[in-house]
Amino acid sequence: MSLTHISFRLLFLSLLIVFPESALSSSSSNSIQNLLQSQGLPGGLFPHDVKSFTLHPDGLLEVILDRPCLAKFDTRVYFDSVVRANLTYGKLMGMKGLSQKELFLWLPVKDIMVDDPSSGVIVFDIGVAHKQLSLSLFEDPPVCRPPDLEVLQPNIGRKKIGFEALR
Repeated sequence: MSLTHISFRLLFLSLLIVFPESALSSSSSNSIQNLLQSQGLPGGLFPHDVKSFTLHPDGLLEVILDRPCLAKFDTRVYFDSVVRANLTYGKLMGMKGLSQKELFLWLPVKDIMVDDPSSGVIVFDIGVAHKQLSLSLFEDPPVCRPPDLEVLQPNIGRKKIGFEALR
């Protein structure tokens, strides 16, 4: 047996001991940052409010937040209490639970991609367009605040809820 073959077996066995379940789970927001960075993505894509996350063997990443919240990168973004995406190197594909405000519309973020880290650009696919943003916006996790009425009830106008609720 070659030395690399033995090394591979030892690495595999140590991973089985460290991660006995079939999925990688953690309860630290710092760990989600490390995971994202190890996959070629910036560590500040998710807010500090990450309660836990699970990376399933098929690449499905589930991020659990304390509550739904609003944050700001280039524009405002809305995080559901659970955000899911398929994680591959440099990509979060098929996202669920993340929306971005463009003008006056909330659009679901479908994919997040870093094709070439040296370009300093990250791409958000919001369905109708691909939005290119500076990677520097995502160095640190954003501060996330509770959502306002606009996000929770977007189809209710002033006449139905009154002016007091909009203050």
